[in-house]
Amino acid sequence: MFFRPKTKYTVYTYGAEVLRKPAAAISEVTPEIRETAAVMFRTMQLFDGIGFAGPQSGVGKRLITLMVPGPSGGAVSPGEALLLPRMPLAIINPEIIAVSDVTDIVEEGCLSIPRISAPVERAQFIRFRALTLDGEALECECGGLLARCLQHEFDHLNGILFVDRLAKEVFRDLEPQLQRLQKTGRKKDFKKTLTV
Repeated sequence: MFFRPKTKYTVYTYGAEVLRKPAAAISEVTPEIRETAAVMFRTMQLFDGIGFAGPQSGVGKRLITLMVPGPSGGAVSPGEALLLPRMPLAIINPEIIAVSDVTDIVEEGCLSIPRISAPVERAQFIRFRALTLDGEALECECGGLLARCLQHEFDHLNGILFVDRLAKEVFRDLEPQLQRLQKTGRKKDFKKTLTV
């Protein structure tokens, strides 16, 4: 009988130092970067996420993987029309170059902060630019869930978590849960791992 070697897929959780360090720009797409993106895609899929940033995988690089579902109805921004059909998508060195004054408040969660969600205010529309792994330059305006996901993952690249953006009273209510999560995480080196 043949046995396939198993692979560990890891998400770093609340309290991990790597989540608080700004990620470094990627100067060249190497085979290692492509392999990292492939592992991040699989990790995101196994943990049922729609976005995943390098630091969450323990990699301090400006790399994001996305698997944002299409909208169920309503208007679609140019960025959604361009990018949603291309999911799953990996982007490197993203920059948010403009945000709308119009914001909304939507419940967010995070693979690095499991079982906790809270309302976060973010811009409804953003303009961003990035490169694909194949060197294609992207620059477009995004709205909807894609804009929110990009802002959330971009924050990860800068050492910011969604709980840092909560209203003070909301954060205060969640603080005991976050402290428990950090205490539990410390016992597991702040890693949540699946072996497949």
